[in-house]
Amino acid sequence: MTENTDLVDTLVQPRVVDAVPAGALGGGPATLRADSVSAWFGDHKVLDRVSLTMPAREVTALIGPSGCGKSTFLRILNRMHELIGSAALSGRVLLDEQDIYDRGRRITHARRQIGMVFQKPNPFPAMSIYDNVVAGLKLNAIKVGRDGKDDLVEECLTKAGLWNEVKDRLRQPGGALSGGQQQRLCIARSLAVRPRVLLMDEPCSALDPTSTRRIEETIAELKSEVTIVIVTHNMQQAARVSDTCAFFLAAQGTPGVIVEHGDTDAMFNSPRDERTSDYVNGRFG
Repeated sequence: MTENTDLVDTLVQPRVVDAVPAGALGGGPATLRADSVSAWFGDHKVLDRVSLTMPAREVTALIGPSGCGKSTFLRILNRMHELIGSAALSGRVLLDEQDIYDRGRRITHARRQIGMVFQKPNPFPAMSIYDNVVAGLKLNAIKVGRDGKDDLVEECLTKAGLWNEVKDRLRQPGGALSGGQQQRLCIARSLAVRPRVLLMDEPCSALDPTSTRRIEETIAELKSEVTIVIVTHNMQQAARVSDTCAFFLAAQGTPGVIVEHGDTDAMFNSPRDERTSDYVNGRFG
């Protein structure tokens, strides 16, 4: 599986639109809910009956030590887990109470509504900045007029906090940008197809502090338009950017579970479980 999987295998029936107005494809930010989700790789169980509500127009942070199932859970949320041959899962994932795993539901539809930004920036290096932003339209067979594309590129790059830095070089390769700029370009690319939820798997882990700050500012500005779920190992970042938080833990070879979840301020300042307190205060992990 490659890190560009979010843009692969996403063809749907062609549609022609003059532009892509906000909410036209998705319907606005959605609540995402996991209901008793368990996951396996072969015989190895990695998640055990995880239930979590990720409210619309909020940022939900998934925290916990490495190996506790956070990234696996994130990939389950937009049906990427099933791309691994040995993978299996049980439970439900509900997008505004509609199960994305229902037999009659297209996998492409789920991935268009629930976008993904990966840990490592993954723009198409040979494509221009402009073409990177609109790549998702082509792969989703959404035909947009030239003026509509121009407006969409400016809008998405602005929302990703990148427009002022690249507006005079839109035809230059996306791979020539800095790491932080590439990550914001990937955010812009995800936004172009109007997802209702945006999943972010450690989006700042490879970035410098200045780029990290800009990504965090972008997250704060976007949450009114798209529900955001972010995996982070940076406790200060989780405290800064999220409204709600879920602490995952897998103890000594047991599958990952959620120890505690709730309001971020409460999780960091008055957690109910001693293990949560130990983790957010840096006593393990």
